[in-house]
Amino acid sequence: MSSATRRLLTVAAITVCALLTGAAAAYPDTARQLPDTARQLPDTARQLPDTAGPGWSATWTAAPQRPGVSFAPNWSQQGFTRQTVRQIVRISVGGKAARIRLSNRYGTTPLTIDHATLARTALGAAVEPGSLRRLTVRGKRAFTVPAGADLATDPVPLRPAALDSLTITFFANQPTGPATYHAQALATTYRAAGDHAADVGAAAFTDTTQSWYYLTGVDVIPTARHGGVVTFGDSLTDGAGSSADADNRYPDELAELLAATGTPRAVLNQGIAGNRVTVDSAWFGEKATARFRRDVLGQPGVRTVVILAGVNDIGIGELAAAPPSPIFAPYPDVSAGQVIAGLGELIRMAHAEGLRVIGATMMPVKGSAYYTDRSEAKREAVNAWIRASAAFDAVVDLDRVTASPADGDRLDPAYDSGDHLHLNDAGYRAVAGAIDPAELG
Repeated sequence: MSSATRRLLTVAAITVCALLTGAAAAYPDTARQLPDTARQLPDTARQLPDTAGPGWSATWTAAPQRPGVSFAPNWSQQGFTRQTVRQIVRISVGGKAARIRLSNRYGTTPLTIDHATLARTALGAAVEPGSLRRLTVRGKRAFTVPAGADLATDPVPLRPAALDSLTITFFANQPTGPATYHAQALATTYRAAGDHAADVGAAAFTDTTQSWYYLTGVDVIPTARHGGVVTFGDSLTDGAGSSADADNRYPDELAELLAATGTPRAVLNQGIAGNRVTVDSAWFGEKATARFRRDVLGQPGVRTVVILAGVNDIGIGELAAAPPSPIFAPYPDVSAGQVIAGLGELIRMAHAEGLRVIGATMMPVKGSAYYTDRSEAKREAVNAWIRASAAFDAVVDLDRVTASPADGDRLDPAYDSGDHLHLNDAGYRAVAGAIDPAELG
């Protein structure tokens, strides 16, 4: 059981030369380090109010990122002024009450939300009539999230079911400043001028993007407890290559498979496109070893973590001779041994908190910008360690699951999104199907 229950997983589209233009200046890390009073977790922002309330389990998550440039236009750098933002998420398990978690971790000023609501999703930006609920904090409609901090709302009297889509809407009257966000939501987020947090219809929401802003979690009080699963890693967990607005990332597919067995379990997606195990990035998040406590151990109700990571540490170094964009910097030559050491650190942290750890081998990359003889030797070395070391409690061999029958160093064409690195919807379904529910603990 994680400490959170006691107190409360590549880069997205590596053929990036066609996807990215322009320079990206490094954005300062403004996250204030605020240690928890019960445990010293220096990479965990202050929880306001305390998220360790009785009975809560996370049912949906997104890992927070610094505001900045991504693979598509987003609103993170300018933030919001006198605007309403409407966001849609699909949860994994239901419950008898819900609450929302917001983060201003990378904000430079306090974030004031003047009006916020939760509702069941209808179509697009519309919500189901009669399902709208006001979000409050300590009973107040308007609330503030300090710079560098996280916050949970009061419980909401809404009983969502497993795999329900929920719509979270907030209005900010005063300038928010740059927004903590999750860059690759693969889900449409809507914006309107003025306060439309209580709108049932979609007419006012004329602007769209595909990122999530401030939103980092949905928690429920579940009707049955089976122990949550965190999927941790990079864009292969974040879902790059899957269809937008379709919830076809592999964690989504895994949640569907578990629900179909009659015993739904929370499946939480803590992937960040471009994230690396051993290297911090201005745009792709703190290295996995630095964010693991917050993004995995900081989730309530978690029992198991699936780790799929390392391909960016190996592959981004191969881009150094002809960098596609400053967005990928830095470009260190990371050895297989360094990746293995980083994975070992993640395992130790998880085991120290009683979590079961499932390791996934890295999938083939031949034909992508990541592939060289050198990088392939590293990938094979790390995969050999994952299979044979017995460091993990269980292993899912995604290298073999997704490889082409004609060339084991390439993705199966049936699973290839087209860039020879990321999967399509069928590929992510194959990944989810390769995870034995019995190994989830």
